[in-house]
Amino acid sequence: MAKAKAKSKAAAKAPQESVLVGSKVRAMIKDADCNTAGDALDGLNQWVYWLVSQATARAKANGRKTVRAHDFMVP
Repeated sequence: MAKAKAKSKAAAKAPQESVLVGSKVRAMIKDADCNTAGDALDGLNQWVYWLVSQATARAKANGRKTVRAHDFMVP
């Protein structure tokens, strides 16, 4: 049982697959006359993962399997 907990903690800290187009994000930041730090894309990627998890939870709570645009608007 302890091994299972250790594996789940390690999996939770593992880097998440990027769902962003890094070059596009960096271009947007550059267009705003700013620089992109090395960890900026990782932070944004984590934010996107959180938004998707919140949207899917909201859709399920409303009895739907389809995530809609308004599911991302968390007050």
